[in-house]
Parts: sequence; C-alpha cells; structure tokens
Amino acid sequence: MTAQSATMPFPARLKTPLKLDPVLLSLTLGIMLSGFVILTSASISISDDETGNPFFYLERQLVAVLIGGVAGCVCLYLPMQFWRSVGPLLLLAGLVLLLLVLIPGIGHEVNGGRRWIRVGFINLQVSEPARLCFILYLSGYLVRRSKDVRERFTGFLKPMLVLSLACAALLAEPDFGAAVVLLATALTMLFVAGARIRDFLLFFSAAVFAAAALALTSSYRMERLTAFLDPWADPYDSGFQLTQSLIAIGRGEWFGVGLGNSVQKLFYLPEAHTDFVFAVFAEEFGLAGSLLLIGLFLAFLWRILDLGKRAAAAERCFESYVAIGIGTWLALQAFISFGVNMGLLPTKGLTLPLVSYGRSSLIVTMMAIAILLRIHHELTVDASPVNRRRRRRS
Repeated sequence: MTAQSATMPFPARLKTPLKLDPVLLSLTLGIMLSGFVILTSASISISDDETGNPFFYLERQLVAVLIGGVAGCVCLYLPMQFWRSVGPLLLLAGLVLLLLVLIPGIGHEVNGGRRWIRVGFINLQVSEPARLCFILYLSGYLVRRSKDVRERFTGFLKPMLVLSLACAALLAEPDFGAAVVLLATALTMLFVAGARIRDFLLFFSAAVFAAAALALTSSYRMERLTAFLDPWADPYDSGFQLTQSLIAIGRGEWFGVGLGNSVQKLFYLPEAHTDFVFAVFAEEFGLAGSLLLIGLFLAFLWRILDLGKRAAAAERCFESYVAIGIGTWLALQAFISFGVNMGLLPTKGLTLPLVSYGRSSLIVTMMAIAILLRIHHELTVDASPVNRRRRRRS
C-alpha cells in the first residue's frame, strides 16, 4: 500500500470499483451449493421428526447465509488497514467471548458442552468469531514484532502465551477440536513469519505433550481414542458413530446410491447433518462425488494460500499473514472433518466449512472469505498502471 492510499479516508476508498477474485468466489459458491444440497438430504428426516418441517435446518442455514452475506459485505468494504489498527481490540473481544461462555446463565449448554451464547434467535458458538479475531491480531503482531519473532524467544513466546490462555478457555468448555485448530493455525503463522526452528519445535513439542496428557487423564477423551482405534470392538456404544459413518461411506461404492437415498441418515448415523455430513454425501454420491468435493476444497484452499503468496510478493505482510492464517484454519478444519468421517482421526465436534449445518461457522467463514476478497481487491488496485505510476513518482 502506498503512503497516499494508506491515509486515504474510508469514504474515498468506496469510490474504487471492487475487484473480486472470480476463482475464489466461484469455488466458494460451488462448495456452498453442494452443502445446501447434501444438508437438505441429510437433515430432512430428523427435521420432519423433530419439528414437522422437513426443511427446518435448511431454512435456518439460509437465514445464516443472509446474515453472513450482510456481514461479509461490511468486511468487504473495510480496508485492511482498519483490521490491522484494531488488532488489540480484536484480541480482547476474542478473550472476552471465550470467558463469557463459561459464566453460568450466559453460556448455553448443549450435549454437555458450554460453547454457545444466545444472541437473538441464534446460538453463537464463540470459538468461531474468536478464532478469526485471534488470526487478525496475530497477523498484526507478526508485522509489528517481526524482528523479535525471528531473533528472540520472547517474541515467539508472547503471542503463544495469550493463545494458550485462549486454548485453556476452549478446553474448559470443553472444545478440544477448536483448541487444536487455533493452536496449529497460530504455530503455522509463526513458522511462516520466520520464527526460529528451535523455538517452534520447543513449543510444538510442549503442545503435543500437553494434548497427550489431556487425552490420557480424561475418561471421555480416552473413550473416544479407543473407539477410534477399534470402533468395531464396541459398535453399539463407544464406536457407534464411527461404525455407522464407515457403513455409510462403504454403501456409496463408486457412484453412490443416489441423492436422497441414504439409509444411514434415517436415525442410524448421529449428527448426520453436522459432524458427519460427509459420510451421507459419500453414501449418496460415492467415491466419484467424494473426490470431486475434496477436489473443490483443495482448489479453494490453494487459491487462498496463493493469495497469501501474492500479498507477500507485493510486500503486504499483514495481508499475507491473514490469508495464510485463514487458509490454514479452513484447511485444518476440513482435513479433520474428512478424517473423522473416514475413521482416520478420533471423533471431534468440528463442522465441514460451508457444508455442515452450523450457523455460527457459516457466518464467520463468509466474513473470513470477504476479508480475503478485500485483500485481492487491494492487491489488484495497487497493481494497476495508475497506482504504479504514482508509486514511481513518489
């Protein structure tokens, strides 16, 4: 960004026509439309049984799309300099959200987890907006303290202590999966920013040791771990979810049983429209459809990381770290969701981005994508011939 554009008043920025990334936008819409189709199929039976309306969950997801679209438009028109300047406030907002949910009477408990705050007619899962807040804050920190991060252990340690506090709050909910995604995303951003390998390995080893200790000292986590290692040992209790998911994927064979013809979604597979929506997709569209969906996600994530690379080449470090952070977060969440459904990872309560039912996840993901589109816009505008001539004159 030139000195002139960095200080340009916000209303003046709106005069520049938006330059959206057609590839990223097309991939996002393609994944979302696929999500609507499979969500409708996966939830139609449970919706009809619980509410008498077979499209209950689809309608709620569409409302979330409208909210996410409005919030995304706001993010699209906010310059990246704004997000960089409010980084400390975003950090505070993320920590407050994670602590508020632990207060009885404010946090809303579902299935033994206190992860939601009631906001109007929506249960807000606080880990979703908090994660985006932390990514934006850490991106600014890496720009401000780049030398310390590269040369001093304290530069590496300070943000990790703050994020460790956030992870502790997530574990208290408990939300082990969200804590893992947040910590892994932060470590990836620090690694890309040039943190010393010994600092990175030291904290990574400590994190792995802490995660193993938590798993070994928690009965329900040990139960999930043993069920993952051998789900068929207890297929009607601890291994029930995973065995039903594997049955669904196996029934899909090469080309699936056809849209709407899944049997496992008929009250056999728990959480068929949320955590295990990919299993229903694999049953109805088979291996061919599953590979197509995974391919869409790979192209989507490649485009995000390529945006981070282009921002780095243009010396827009803050924008580069934001893109890498968001790309890492979405990649990890998608990988964990696919892995859990296929029995490659222990069961975790994480949605498949843009596909699973989850209004908080969908709204925040749409906001994150809007920020990425804003980065593309600013890179395109800065690379225009007029701006290049202005930079040469200055």
